[in-house]
Amino acid sequence: MPGELVINIINGSIETLLMTIIGTLLAYLIGFPLGVILNMTSKNGIRPNKWINTIVGVFVNIMRSIPCLLLIVILMPLTRAIFSRATGEWYTMIIPILFASFGFVSRLVESSLNEVNTGVIEASKSMGASNFQIITKVLLVEAKPSLINGIAVTLINVIGLTAFAHSFSAGGLITLAYSYYTKNTLHYLEGPTIWIILIAIVLIVQIIQELGLFLEKKLDKRRKLKWKN
Repeated sequence: MPGELVINIINGSIETLLMTIIGTLLAYLIGFPLGVILNMTSKNGIRPNKWINTIVGVFVNIMRSIPCLLLIVILMPLTRAIFSRATGEWYTMIIPILFASFGFVSRLVESSLNEVNTGVIEASKSMGASNFQIITKVLLVEAKPSLINGIAVTLINVIGLTAFAHSFSAGGLITLAYSYYTKNTLHYLEGPTIWIILIAIVLIVQIIQELGLFLEKKLDKRRKLKWKN
């Protein structure tokens, strides 16, 4: 039993990490450019455009307001079309996680870019920098520490979304915990299983959080040294 438990927890950890990392990566592929557009077209952006900002903003807000569980159900035909099945495996959670997360990513990216000092942007404009150069060489560079922290925040948020996998037998640590609970309803807290799973989840979250903070501080320190020089 202990050996089987270890194998199940290792497999569950791998499935949770795969759902989290792949789902977050895909969410950034869509959410990142949307966040840049929201910043660019805002009232104080480098290219204000009320209509584009409103349309993109409303779309992002709508996607953020739909619960993940409902998205899983709505997106089942798409998930089935891509993976030939809609439930039962960890990878069937990737599409719902993508749609549930990219709006969140967009707002994080927008917020990070909004933190960039407008004086730096104005200085770049005065030197003849194009909008593309301002985005790639000023905004994204200056906001890098905050953007890195945003990735860590998103990863932790997505780990929470993997909890919905248990409703569709899609694997992961939280599914493993719920499965153990249903089989041992009266005594599920007496054995070590639930507590070991809990520790595994907490460790994953803490590692992501500490890594994000470490990278953020390191990049922020480099940025301050650059400006001092």
